[in-house]
Amino acid sequence: MRSLQPVRGTQDLLPEMARRHRRITELARDIAELYGFAEIATPIFEFTEVFSRPIGETSDIVAKEMYSFTDRGGEEITLRPENTAGVVRAVLSDGLLQNTPLKFFYSGPMFRYERPQKGRFRQFHQIGVELIGVAQPQADIEVIALGSRILDALGIRQHTVLELNTLGDPASRAGYREALIAYFSRRVSELSEDSRRRLERNPLRIFDSKEESDQRVSLEAPIFDDYINTPSRDFFARVRDGLDRLGIGYRLNPRLVRGLDYYSHTAFEFATSDLGAQGTVIGGGRYDGLIEMMGGPEMPGVGWAAGIERLAMLIAEPAGPPRPIAVVPIGEAAEGAALTLAEVLRNNGCAVDLSYSGNVARRMRRANRINARAAVLIGEDEIARNVVALRDLDSGEQVEVPIENLSLSELRARLQAFYG
Repeated sequence: MRSLQPVRGTQDLLPEMARRHRRITELARDIAELYGFAEIATPIFEFTEVFSRPIGETSDIVAKEMYSFTDRGGEEITLRPENTAGVVRAVLSDGLLQNTPLKFFYSGPMFRYERPQKGRFRQFHQIGVELIGVAQPQADIEVIALGSRILDALGIRQHTVLELNTLGDPASRAGYREALIAYFSRRVSELSEDSRRRLERNPLRIFDSKEESDQRVSLEAPIFDDYINTPSRDFFARVRDGLDRLGIGYRLNPRLVRGLDYYSHTAFEFATSDLGAQGTVIGGGRYDGLIEMMGGPEMPGVGWAAGIERLAMLIAEPAGPPRPIAVVPIGEAAEGAALTLAEVLRNNGCAVDLSYSGNVARRMRRANRINARAAVLIGEDEIARNVVALRDLDSGEQVEVPIENLSLSELRARLQAFYG
């Protein structure tokens, strides 16, 4: 039955994958706090203009990929395809600009109508950071260093390469844009239909194309390095010097671009060859023109976003929860005592599974199925003698332990010994 299947491009996060997501998010949040980034959470839907205005009506994201709808009040609403615009909207609407610099960490689901493939979903999850209000290259260095540290802590930095490029300032980009339009116009017949549309509006985005014909033509396009002015070169040199000082290796990639007009100066990606074509795990850059484009004052910003699904495919399996203690009542009369005992054990920090029905054999089979470390058995006889039977489910050894008035000192000590 189709209605009982997940919608194409979505997935259920079952416990193992949920542990991977939680590991990434919690570790990234903790490391971001070391750098002074505070957590922010914006709504998963915004007025459509929040995204369409900065991203551009002609971009693939707005034209083809956004989940947009009219709500019952007649408002045009969009599920967020990315979170930078939402964070900037929050900064403006909540009047935070007088407190710059602002440093935010976020995590959560994003939505794009894309062709599902390995590591790419229509509902996907990201972590990200935004540093707003710092024009100096130290901001670029810091957010890159933060991303590198997160990847290192996840055990995957050595499987990635930091690719780095400069997009220059607006004056540099304007000259380069004219050169690209002239070049691609001479070879327009070789371009894909999408790239022909991009030619006049945003020729830099032709470099993003996955079409083989576009990539072939792009190989001979003018190099941005020929159009970068001195201030832009100096800025990029300071970024590279800072990364060198921190021992963060990188590879220059002159074809690494951000096609939207509000991006400037540093563009970067941490990429891996372990995921096939979907190799970018962190992507970011400087967006000095975004806040002004969204109706705020001229204000610099830099940040990055990372796909949790892709990171989850690369990290080692996180440790699971501690093996539980199975509390097994023997007979109906012991159900109440078992319920109380289970709660007392939880109050003492034990993970407890209380089986709900069935005879002792059935309940013990459940204990084995959930990989319980031990079983605490209690029946009428044990209640009368103020004891429980404690069974080591690894060795099979069983002993009686007194619990006078639910004083669990000996039982707790024995249970703690099971976990080393």
